[in-house]
Amino acid sequence: MKNNQAIEVNPSENVSTMNKLFSWVSVAALVYLVLVAVSTVSSGFKLFSGGSAGAEQIFAFATNPFVALLLGILVTALVQSSSTVTSVIVGLVAGGLPISIAIPMVMGANMGTTITNTFVSMGHIRDKQEFQRAFSAATVHDFFNLLAVAIFLPLEIAFGILEKIATYLATLYVGGNSLSIKEFNFIKPLTKPAVNTVKDIASSLPFEGNTVGLVMVLLGIVMIGFSVTFLGKVLKSVMVGRAKMVLHNAIGRGPVSGIMSGTAVTVMVQSSSTTTSLMIPLAGSGVFTTRQIFPFTLGANIGTTITALLAATSIGGEAAQVAMTIALVHVMFNVFAVALIYGIPALREIPIKCSEALARQGTENKFIAFGYVIGAFFALPGLMIIF
Repeated sequence: MKNNQAIEVNPSENVSTMNKLFSWVSVAALVYLVLVAVSTVSSGFKLFSGGSAGAEQIFAFATNPFVALLLGILVTALVQSSSTVTSVIVGLVAGGLPISIAIPMVMGANMGTTITNTFVSMGHIRDKQEFQRAFSAATVHDFFNLLAVAIFLPLEIAFGILEKIATYLATLYVGGNSLSIKEFNFIKPLTKPAVNTVKDIASSLPFEGNTVGLVMVLLGIVMIGFSVTFLGKVLKSVMVGRAKMVLHNAIGRGPVSGIMSGTAVTVMVQSSSTTTSLMIPLAGSGVFTTRQIFPFTLGANIGTTITALLAATSIGGEAAQVAMTIALVHVMFNVFAVALIYGIPALREIPIKCSEALARQGTENKFIAFGYVIGAFFALPGLMIIF
C-alpha cells in the first residue's frame, strides 16, 4: 500500500513571492517614470526659455558660480535628495541651462544631501557619548564634500577640467565618429508617448505660449520627486537587508573595501542619504568609529551618481551630449575627489579632525549642533543668494 504524501504549500511563501514580484515591477515602473519626468523637464524648459539664450537670462542671477553652488546646497537641503536635484539639473541642461551654471549646482547638491544623516544623528542627542560619536560620523560627510568643493570648484572655474573630460566621454557615448551609439538610443521612443501626454495635459490647462513649458517643468519636477522618493523606498524594502549585510562585512576591512561597498549599497538602494544614515546608529553605539565609516561614506558619494546617469539616458537628439556631460561631471567630481582627498594622508585627516572637533563642541553645547545644521544648510546659503 503506497503512502501518498500531500505536498503542502505555505501560503506565506506565496504572499512573499508576490510581494517581491510586485516590488520589482514597481521598480521598473518608477525607473520609467524618472526617464519620462526628466524628458518632460527638458522639453518644458526648452519651450519656456526658447533655447540657450533664454535659459541664460532666466538663470542670470546664478551666473556667479558661488551663487549656483549655494542654490544647489539650499534646494537639496530643502528636498533632502541629491538624486532628485541632479535629475532636474540634467533635464534643465538638456533644455538649455548652461553647463557652467549647472556644474556648481551639482557640487552644491553633493553638499546639501548630507543633511539627512546629520538629522539622524540628532536621535542620539540624549546620550552625550552616543551623540558625539554619531554627530562626528554624520558631519565627516559634510566636511569631505566641503573640502572637495574647495579644491575642485576653483580648478573648474580656472581650467574647466571636469567639463572637458566629461564632454570627451559624452562624445564617445552619443556623437563620436567611430564609437557613436546615438542611433541605438531606445529610451527616447519609449518615453516620447508619455512626454507628449504630459504636454497635452499642460496644453489643456488655461495657459498659453511659454507658460505651457513652465507647467511642464513643474509637472516634471513633481514627477521626479515622486518617482525618486518612492524608488528609494521600494528598493530600500527589498534591498536594505542585503545592504546592511554588505555594510557590516565591509566596514573596518580596509578603505578600498569600504569605498566599493559604499558605492554598491548606494546603487542598490538608490539613495546616498539612506546609505549614510544606516551607518549613524552603528557609530553612535560605538560599533564603528568615524575613521572606519569614512571610506564607506565616500563610496556613497560615488554610488549616488547613478541616478543622474540614468536620467541622462532619457535625453535624445542634440541635447543628448550636454545631458550626458553634466551627468558625467557628477561622476568625475566624486571619483576624483575620493582619489585625491583619501589618497593624500594630510587631506584625508582634515574631514575626520574637523568632524570630531565639531562633535565635541556640539556635545557640550547643543545650540552649536543645531546652529550648525540651520546655518550651514539653510540660513547661510539663503542669505548669500539674496545678497
